[in-house]
Amino acid sequence: MFFSTDHGSAIDKNKVWSRTISETYFPLSVECRDATRFRGSLKSWGLGVMGLSEMECDGVMYRRNKSHFQEEKDNSLLITIPHVAEVRFHQASRHTRCAPGGFLVEQGDMPYEFSHSQRNKLWVLKVPTASVQSRVGPTERLSALTFDARSGIGSYFVGAVRNTIESIDVINDAAREMAGQHLLDLLCLSMRSDDRILDSSVSTIRAAHLQRAEQFIRDNLSNPNLGPQMVAESCGISLRYLQGLFAENECSVAGYIRDRRLTRCRETLEMVHDTSTMAQIAQKWGFYDQAQFCKHYRAKFGCTPTETRKQRRSAACARPDM
Repeated sequence: MFFSTDHGSAIDKNKVWSRTISETYFPLSVECRDATRFRGSLKSWGLGVMGLSEMECDGVMYRRNKSHFQEEKDNSLLITIPHVAEVRFHQASRHTRCAPGGFLVEQGDMPYEFSHSQRNKLWVLKVPTASVQSRVGPTERLSALTFDARSGIGSYFVGAVRNTIESIDVINDAAREMAGQHLLDLLCLSMRSDDRILDSSVSTIRAAHLQRAEQFIRDNLSNPNLGPQMVAESCGISLRYLQGLFAENECSVAGYIRDRRLTRCRETLEMVHDTSTMAQIAQKWGFYDQAQFCKHYRAKFGCTPTETRKQRRSAACARPDM
């Protein structure tokens, strides 16, 4: 999709830009710094479970209020990569600035304010919250954090975003879906390489043990032998102690493993061009009983795996070419 305010003459810039941004990401209110002279353009593409966009616009303020997401069921994160000037972000009690050379995480299910005072160019990824949670754990700790994109994995991630945008018009839909999965994995890997993610919210030995156990599970979901005993041994703790850690969070080890596996199955089912059978998808993520897989899937998502695939493909057919 491509949109530019240059296509209209005497239009309400606040209104038309707000509608464009809301349709691309999620509902937001917009306040252009100079509504009479405001100029903006936006390109967006679908990459399987995630969206990618490139926008250039003059100074603007975006506000996400409770009324914007009260009816939403599927939460998302926005990952913003500025190129020309810094952006400012405020969410909960966190105030941050992100300059070119970094990227910023915005949590879609909480109110926030996002702004830049001068003309800017941004790359933005819209990523399902559940997909990030299945790889790095709770996303609340990510809100309003900025990450270095000048070196290491962060630089590699942003380079991959650049390569995707440069190649997007010459790759087919199946390749775009695979590119989306690649960017998602690189994004999560770059966030996990930051010491703040490892240390945040860990104030006790028990909390540290729990975090390590959860990360071991997320890293080994495709291992058919993954189970409570393997997790306990990998963390150097007893099985009873491990079970107690999860019980404190009103969850079982097996239940935690199952829910993360179900999320990864759903990701695959939502890839329109994936040709894997239901059995292959289930087995890839550790489910060897088809009936039990379908039962747990329906309990978590309110529909069957087949219905998820049909709904996604129907929506793709009804959507105009990006």
